[in-house]
Amino acid sequence: MAIVASCLGLVIPLVLKWIVDGPVAGHDPGGVWLGALYLLLLGLAEAALFGYRRWLVARPLARVEAEMRADLYRHVQRLPVSFHDRWASGQLLSRGTTDLMLLRMFLAFPLTFLVVNAVTILAGFAILLSQQWSLGLVLLVPVIPLVILCSLFETRYSLVARQAQDQVGDLTTVVEESVLGIRIIKGFGQHRSQALAFRELSRRLRGTELAKARLLAGLWGLITTIPELAIGAALVLGTVQVADGDLSAGTLVAFLSTALALRWPVESIGFLLAMSQESATATARFFEAMDAQEEAEAPGVCASHLSGELPPGPRSADAAGAEPAPAGAESVAADQDVGIRFDGVTFRYPDAADGSAPVLSRIDLHIRPGETMALVGGTGSGKTTLTALVPRLHEVSGGRITLDGEDIAHMTRERLRGLVSVAFEEPTLFSASVGDNVAMGGGSPDDLERALDIAQAQFVRRLPQGVDTQVGEQGLSLSGGQRQRLALARAVVGRPRFLILDDPLSALDVHTEALVEAALRRVLQDTTALVVAHRPSTVLLADRVALLSEGRITAVGTHQELLRSNAEYAWLMSGADDRHDEGEDGR
Repeated sequence: MAIVASCLGLVIPLVLKWIVDGPVAGHDPGGVWLGALYLLLLGLAEAALFGYRRWLVARPLARVEAEMRADLYRHVQRLPVSFHDRWASGQLLSRGTTDLMLLRMFLAFPLTFLVVNAVTILAGFAILLSQQWSLGLVLLVPVIPLVILCSLFETRYSLVARQAQDQVGDLTTVVEESVLGIRIIKGFGQHRSQALAFRELSRRLRGTELAKARLLAGLWGLITTIPELAIGAALVLGTVQVADGDLSAGTLVAFLSTALALRWPVESIGFLLAMSQESATATARFFEAMDAQEEAEAPGVCASHLSGELPPGPRSADAAGAEPAPAGAESVAADQDVGIRFDGVTFRYPDAADGSAPVLSRIDLHIRPGETMALVGGTGSGKTTLTALVPRLHEVSGGRITLDGEDIAHMTRERLRGLVSVAFEEPTLFSASVGDNVAMGGGSPDDLERALDIAQAQFVRRLPQGVDTQVGEQGLSLSGGQRQRLALARAVVGRPRFLILDDPLSALDVHTEALVEAALRRVLQDTTALVVAHRPSTVLLADRVALLSEGRITAVGTHQELLRSNAEYAWLMSGADDRHDEGEDGR
């Protein structure tokens, strides 16, 4: 459509030539009016074709942009946690918004008109040379310097365009962090320093955009000037030829009209090349994220692995409510390798320096079926990292983890995460209703009510719309304790077979904590759980305790045994009070 419309514009000079050499030279007013009618029809046809082209491209371009954005979002969800640890969220946001908008604009306009204008220029020069070859050669002279200029411009502009788009990503990151951390900024009175930091980034981006503008202005000025000089030279030469009788006035008018019709296709080269370079950079940035390696599933997962269930394992005596086994004693279940087992597990972050010590080293630990194991250690000992290995948020660097004897590396992540439920220390809620946030853990409506009761989240029933109340971004309309209780409800709502809790009671007051502990004990009887604990009250939920120190398990036993035999554990638990012993006896 666009090529036909542009070529119709080149017919207009030919009609002008006919009018000048025919009706005007022959003093025929009727012929002039007829020529004017032809010009009007050509103009209307050109406008209609351009309008129809825009209508045609709108739907497929919107679909391309939407599908690419959906692909990026889907891909980002499948990338490993280590990727998100390295990438700023603003960089991902800018790739999914600004970069794709630039790409859509390129497909809508520059891509089309790079082709259309190239065809128009070739057709126009063919017409010029056919009308008067000597004048056509004059207009061809600027082609070589224009090609050299465009080549130099592309190289320099692509570098500046990439710099600007990266700076937009940095600016987006600052805005997002400032919005999410507004309470910290206000609480510490740092709004001025944050505003200055933002202003500095904005100033830097402004400078980069001005550099782009200077490059584009220089190119556009030269692209405009050089052809204008050529047209001026052709006009002088053509006027001399008309005066000598070697050229008709109509031919000169048609020639100059054609040359002027080619001004926009030629002058637009700079603008089109600039948009093309920005789109090329945006596309490269988009595929930087898309080319990141997704979490790989184990090769050759057999049909039994896709069933969604592990083979049933026998319950230990602890799960049936009997007293915990003495330290060092192994139950029948342990001999059968059921429950959660860490065998020689080693972990090092993918971006760790070569030769650096692993975060976790030779972890050997067995959590029996129906048993709750508390994981205790100092800050930075690797507790959270160890719990993240069970649902494969990180991949082990060495050794293996098994659930009821099956290596988790041989399970699909979908199946594994249907068996293992997690609650992290930092509760994250989404911009959805309370019910939707809790239901992410699975379960039925009845399970939802049960989970809210276990987590002592009765405050939900006092909210304006109950479980249908929207909690807002990050759930910041709720208190820290309320968010943590909803995260705990989400972890237990699906009655998981394996439960991983990372200090799930840290934000609760002592009264709510006691109620949640009482309810959790009933839940923990029906599942195999690993609980990161920082306080003695949380430790007392467990049957046994594992002490993690400097990336290694240094002791395993009951709370009382480790208090008596391990100085480091006793020091970590030094905040204990009299009710700890009561809790141990009562349990």
